Amino acid sequence: MSAMVSCPGAVARVGASQLSELVITDTIMQTEAVRVSKRIRRLTIAPIIGEAMHRIAEESSVSSLFD
Repeated sequence: MSAMVSCPGAVARVGASQLSELVITDTIMQTEAVRVSKRIRRLTIAPIIGEAMHRIAEESSVSSLFD
């Protein structure tokens, strides 16, 4: 979804839609329009990716991250 809000006019379409909020991840660089939007919230996924990598290296459960 993050890539979709990078397209020209996408943030304006979100603003004009009936969505109360659109949640995206920080997997790509955000534009200034996304940064200032009141309807788009950006979540960081670095901690969960890091924890998943750690668990894989330790041969632990990754699925339990999502319980």
